[in-house]
Amino acid sequence: MRKSFRFRLTILYLGLFSVLFALFSVFVYGGIAKAVRARIGQTLEAEADTAAGIFLDEFVEMKGDVQLAANETVDAMKLHGDEISVWDGERLLASKPPGGIAEPRTRLERRVTAGGREYRIVLGASLQPVTETSRAALSVILIGLPLVLALAGVGGYLLAGRSLRPLTSMAEQAQRIGESSLHTRIQIRRAAAEVETLAASFNELLGRLDQSFEGMRRFVADASHELRTPVAVIRGEADVALSAKRTPEEYRESLTVVLEESRRLSRLVEDLLNLARADAGRVRLQVQDFYLNELLTDCCRSAQPLAAAKQLKLECSAGADLQYRGDEELLRRLVMNLLDNAIRYTPAGGTVTAALEPTGSLVRLRVTDTGVGIGAEDLGHVFERFYRAGEARSREDGGFGLGLAIVKWIAESHQGMVECRSTPGVGSEFMVTLPLHALQSRVGVAELV
Repeated sequence: MRKSFRFRLTILYLGLFSVLFALFSVFVYGGIAKAVRARIGQTLEAEADTAAGIFLDEFVEMKGDVQLAANETVDAMKLHGDEISVWDGERLLASKPPGGIAEPRTRLERRVTAGGREYRIVLGASLQPVTETSRAALSVILIGLPLVLALAGVGGYLLAGRSLRPLTSMAEQAQRIGESSLHTRIQIRRAAAEVETLAASFNELLGRLDQSFEGMRRFVADASHELRTPVAVIRGEADVALSAKRTPEEYRESLTVVLEESRRLSRLVEDLLNLARADAGRVRLQVQDFYLNELLTDCCRSAQPLAAAKQLKLECSAGADLQYRGDEELLRRLVMNLLDNAIRYTPAGGTVTAALEPTGSLVRLRVTDTGVGIGAEDLGHVFERFYRAGEARSREDGGFGLGLAIVKWIAESHQGMVECRSTPGVGSEFMVTLPLHALQSRVGVAELV
């Protein structure tokens, strides 16, 4: 069973507090013992000075009788209750208790000179007070330690719960958020700065998910709508062709309609598949070296029949040789989509121009037309999937609203960008900007991200 974060946090807090309290107890225990020992030492120092003074005074009063002076000194120090002895060299003159110091646990020696001889006064004191005080302190620590740790554990548990309460609230709110309520945001009040940052990051994630789901819904709806039309036409033509006997010419006409709609349907499915792969990051660029000016010339040559069919003038300004490194097939599709879009929405008698403009480390591809143009309210949406700007850009023109979305994807996959400028009734200009050395460092196959 996995332990909760609250439990782990409490154990960590309790462990840290236990170590700190143990260190503090050791410090206090040692400090008390040291203080008591120091106090005993200070007392012995004072008593040694007193005994030395008494001995010298008695020596003078007893007119040099050292034995009497020693006895008087020992008798005078009885009131202090300490162990004391007076020595003449190695000869014991007097002591309390009799027979000398009975193994005092701490002792202090004071040397005095009287009558031209040196005498030793030795005082001793028991360290029993140190032992008793240390035991008392240890008892308090051992009794208090469990109580303090228990209180620390309870306090740590409550403190961890209080600290984690915003996270619990976030988890409860997150559990209530589903696919249909991605617009909901996590609400956290009076939380720590770190928790507020986490909530803000989670809300940003929800926002991106909401946009992704909304884009998927719109994509599926638009794709279904676009697929329905050619399927309906194919089915209708088949029903009509099979409803009665027809002449070969009528069958041919029906099959022609079915073929055209099938081609449209195939082209739409291919575009949808490429965009889906691009969204999933599974499209790989087939990077190779080629001449961009030759690619533009070939594309203009391929688009010339379409322009001639609509009585349009197609001008191509490819310029000098311009070596480029990228996916030639994808860039060819980019150029063809731009030319097809310009030709489709330019009335008869108009002009479509395609030109390459290398500038330093960049190259710009401009495709301009004298067509119907795009309104300001539609200009920001022209690169969206299935979007058609205005009534002039209808399904009858043959487009699905995916061509410019594919252009944008191809440009960005080559670390470039695409822009659009347009004036209704005057024409439009699409400009693709590509870095000349964007893919020079990539070898072989580069993955689209």
